Amino acid sequence: MSGWRTGEDTVPMYIKKGDVVMVLAGKEKGKTGKVLKVNPKKQTVVVEKVNFIKRHTRPTKKAPQGGIIEKEGPLHVAKVNLVCPKCTTHVRIRKRMLDDGRKVRACVKCGEILDQ
Repeated sequence: MSGWRTGEDTVPMYIKKGDVVMVLAGKEKGKTGKVLKVNPKKQTVVVEKVNFIKRHTRPTKKAPQGGIIEKEGPLHVAKVNLVCPKCTTHVRIRKRMLDDGRKVRACVKCGEILDQ
């Protein structure tokens, strides 16, 4: 039997790269940012200017100085929620079928279609 529950395939994600999200829990609660990276296998997202971590690097040809580099760390997808451009608040989403047969993401509060 195959499927995402058996661990063979990726988990379906409702957040995509380029979406604007708000952090719901943790030390970064309330901050908003753009999604830079999505990892469906680990169910994590990397959000711009949120959850900075310090990485200690040794000198290489790319970075001859080495030292401590700050970069964005991953957040679990359950800790973030999409921000609707029309409502300007964080909202849950609903899948909706359009007349032409496309399945799109829509805002629960106002019904705005989030996919282009």
